[in-house]
Amino acid sequence: MIKKLFSHSAIYGLSPYIPRIAGIFTLPIITQHLTELDFGVYGIVTAIVEGLAVFMTLGLNVTLTNAFYKSPGQFKWAWRQIYGFLILWSFPYALLLSSTLYYFIPLEAKKDAFLIIILSVLPIVLFGSATVLGRTYYQLKQKPFQIAIRSVIIGFLTIALNVYFIAVIKLGYLGWFFSICISQVLLQASYLIPLIKGLKILPIFNFKRRFIFDRLKIALPTVPHYYGAFLLNSSDRILMSILGVPTGHVGLYNAANTVGSLVQKAGLAAGQAMGPMMYQSYKDNREFDARKLVFIAQIVFFVGTLLLSLWMKEIFVFLIRNAALQSVYPLAIIIVMGYNYRPMYFGANTRLFYLEKTKVLPRITLIGGMLCIFLNLIFIPIYGYKVAAISTYIALMYLGYSGYFLKVFRQHSKVDYYPLVWFMITVGLTFFAYYGVETSLVYKAGFSLLILAIGSTILFKIAKSI
Repeated sequence: MIKKLFSHSAIYGLSPYIPRIAGIFTLPIITQHLTELDFGVYGIVTAIVEGLAVFMTLGLNVTLTNAFYKSPGQFKWAWRQIYGFLILWSFPYALLLSSTLYYFIPLEAKKDAFLIIILSVLPIVLFGSATVLGRTYYQLKQKPFQIAIRSVIIGFLTIALNVYFIAVIKLGYLGWFFSICISQVLLQASYLIPLIKGLKILPIFNFKRRFIFDRLKIALPTVPHYYGAFLLNSSDRILMSILGVPTGHVGLYNAANTVGSLVQKAGLAAGQAMGPMMYQSYKDNREFDARKLVFIAQIVFFVGTLLLSLWMKEIFVFLIRNAALQSVYPLAIIIVMGYNYRPMYFGANTRLFYLEKTKVLPRITLIGGMLCIFLNLIFIPIYGYKVAAISTYIALMYLGYSGYFLKVFRQHSKVDYYPLVWFMITVGLTFFAYYGVETSLVYKAGFSLLILAIGSTILFKIAKSI
């Protein structure tokens, strides 16, 4: 189990990171041709796209997963009906996304509004549903290489396109949107071929309405759950726009989020690897093994985020050739350390998903998201855009640990996950990272070695007990 966790997490997580790591070294090239305004426009538009992404599937992801595990002999029949429904739903969803984008695109970019909308919506209308089914199938079959090879190829293509459109043609923020559109269309087409030809999962447009209705009763309660995650991860940039924060300041905040978004994606990758193993552990009545997976992932995240945060100042100076953008590294530390919530969050929520107790999920994510908005509405007008990092951190902590205190979780969980202990460790390490970044290089090197030694020792002890 431990070997599979690390190998699959590495494939899911490192495969997208191979091109991302290469892409990091292109930042000194492209940031010379970008301004805070470019980062601001890009940040606001991507926040809208990410925010509405949950409505693309209406939460039916959980139905795909449960059908695969609970009806292994008939899951393709269920998937084909869901596939047909999602294709039809993609058109009203595209209209919703287009109208929302047009409303929120900053005035400085209104001249390019229709082009931005077309580039953002086109991949979704063409093959979005096929990608959902294809990725889910390979994840549940524990075939991460099929996902990884696509991530690597498309990732390097995106890097090349970014350099071409931004540094060569000098399109500014439009360069990102051209790159994303082209890359996403090719990525989604790569899932369509094996889905239809290999797996024979063809969409059924004349689906049984009762079947879809029953699936939606389970799936729709997850929409506010997933939407709460958006409120935490992306709504701050939209809220800044509504509150009249200058687009340049939004760009500074978005630059601080650059490293944080990588850590967030690492959490998603770990979740993809852990999910099938945890589902199998629950099915075999081995919740202790599921808890060990959560603890292992949490230790790995602590080590990784601490090392990143301690060297954040140097990382920003090396990668970003823009003095204004370099100055926001303290915000990046807060955001990165906040994403330590992910393993513990996954531990509680996976259990609730397996039990199909989806109605309680909004108590975690939606309340967490509303908390983030409430704090930002109060403090951004007073203290400016920087306070959004602290609001996000507080809300992420709620997101990560509140699920363990729900009555339904305590009734169905046989083991103690020690959420308060992990929470206090997270907060303590955040203070250490925030102030440790300003120490000398010698101290940072010593701290780094100590962190690696302690983390390796703890991991070894946990691994021995599996």
